[in-house]
Amino acid sequence: MNDPREWLEADGHGGFAMGTADGIRTRRYHALLCTATHPPEGRMVLVADLEVYVETTAGRFALGSHRYRGEVVHPDGATRIISFAPRRWPAWSWAVPDDTKITCEVVVASPHVVLRWTRIAGTGPVSLSVRPLLAGRDYHALHHENESFRFDAEVSGERVTWRPYEGVPAITAVANARYEHAPDWYRNFELSAERERGLDHEEDLASPGTFTFDLADPAVLAFSASPTFDEHALPLAKRVFDAETKRRAQFASDLDQSADAYLVARGEGKTIIAGYPWFADWGRDTFISLRGLCLTRPPAGASDLGRPEVARKILVQWASTVSEGMLPNRFDETGGAPEYNSVDAALWFVIAADAYLSRGGSEGDRRPIEQAIDRIVEGYARGTRHRIAADTDGLLSCGVPGLQLTWMDAKVGDYVVTPRIGKPVEVQALWLNALAIAGRRNARWRELCERGRASFATRFWNDGQLYDVVDCDHVPGTFDASCRPNQLFAVGGLPLSIIDGARARAVVDSVERELWTVAGPRTLSPRDPHYCGRYTGGPLERDRSYHNGPVWPWLAGPFVEAWVRVRGSTDEAKREARKRFLQPMLARVEGATVSGVSGFGHLPEIAEGDPPHRAVGSPFQAWSVAETLRLDRDVLA
Repeated sequence: MNDPREWLEADGHGGFAMGTADGIRTRRYHALLCTATHPPEGRMVLVADLEVYVETTAGRFALGSHRYRGEVVHPDGATRIISFAPRRWPAWSWAVPDDTKITCEVVVASPHVVLRWTRIAGTGPVSLSVRPLLAGRDYHALHHENESFRFDAEVSGERVTWRPYEGVPAITAVANARYEHAPDWYRNFELSAERERGLDHEEDLASPGTFTFDLADPAVLAFSASPTFDEHALPLAKRVFDAETKRRAQFASDLDQSADAYLVARGEGKTIIAGYPWFADWGRDTFISLRGLCLTRPPAGASDLGRPEVARKILVQWASTVSEGMLPNRFDETGGAPEYNSVDAALWFVIAADAYLSRGGSEGDRRPIEQAIDRIVEGYARGTRHRIAADTDGLLSCGVPGLQLTWMDAKVGDYVVTPRIGKPVEVQALWLNALAIAGRRNARWRELCERGRASFATRFWNDGQLYDVVDCDHVPGTFDASCRPNQLFAVGGLPLSIIDGARARAVVDSVERELWTVAGPRTLSPRDPHYCGRYTGGPLERDRSYHNGPVWPWLAGPFVEAWVRVRGSTDEAKREARKRFLQPMLARVEGATVSGVSGFGHLPEIAEGDPPHRAVGSPFQAWSVAETLRLDRDVLA
């Protein structure tokens, strides 16, 4: 089997397990136990992989493979895989020459990762040997052989604990097996996806010993970084698998289950992981995603799973971080100060908060959220960091050299790829929506909103589409005429349309003609000289192309909503939009059968602008899943 598409199991606290369908690690992030040491941050790869063999009367056979330096794949276990099933949880089946068949299932149920091997065919004695391959490193780093790694094992009954490094969480395993201590290094693993991204891509892993199981019963091996982890393997597996079977049966679809992976704890509250494997909780991504992940209407007969309450906790958690009208776009994963470097994160908070408040809620729930809305609008109107301030025309100016403030935020060193300093089009749509929302309780903002809408109508129109930025670099009267999807937010994706009628229809038609693909809208017209149809090379090459051509599936939300709105939001328009736009995207979620999709059950961060629109970037992205759900459940319902 040669299938590098990826599966994900998340633990609800920022940690995860992740790998490929064929079991061959290709990323530094592929691991069985990646735990968040101060949730949802401080992630560390503790158990990177396993070396697994089965022994029957016909001989000894590998059930796994690794890629080593020079593209050497060894041993040959991947060739014995007869099936991989990503639904519910990852499960593999292997066949060995004497007709013995074995399955392995992986479930993450915080704070444990539980693996269970079961013989499903064959007779005679069968034993299974499993060598854990350990790291004990930051999840962005790689691990190399060194003298400091501590192989010592503390063994007590079914429990084995290793303490790889000072300051790194202890790794505890429980198994219904015999443990034999046999320290060794496995060297020169080659991670092909890292090599393709122009990054360091070789790693060494430490293996302290081997677990040997008699497969007359299921073999259970569970890992945890919890210091109180002390359970018996078989009862633990039964409890975890039974509970997860019941819990996951509540999800109305695979996409609903996928959505659950992004909702995690932060302190006493909740937040949203922007994407796996390398994103944490970012302000902008959190509030773009919140409506789709937490506030969409469930299908008939299905429960909302308490997600509106999760939305409340997220909003209250983040409301306390408003500073001078701004919300942090990113928390420092090492515990440093939050980064207030986004013009739109706070405005997206207002949109998400309004969606939540429209559902009702007690006065105690509403007050801190409404107060945060008021502080945001007041702070932006008065003026705040990075030259963010309302101008005399009612529009919002923003930006300083060397800083990326909008969602098109690629930066390499001091080089900002798409600086968009001035008055970006989607920022105006967000700002005017925020004024309209705040204006329901304060007439002061209604007048500013109307002034801004009038200015927008005259200043952004560009003969069939909208300028991407006006007053570029704060120079009055200048403009950027690049055809980008940001103009969609003047028509769709937000509660209030900023333009309507024939002009709105022309904008949507222009975006469909220039930017739409089966995977969503491109970020730049292919006719633009700066267009990049492929997303390849090292960090510099990829960051230069990041917002200059690649498709961003989350933008399907505003596009399809705008497409339906300019057709009167009729039932016929919704049916046509579902068939033309949404169903092809949902087909890509199936992943197991559609080429170009790398994350089973999810939608990726981006896809290449040129056909066949290969999935690239993060394989599991919150706002891509969220906007697809919002379209399915709300916009096209």
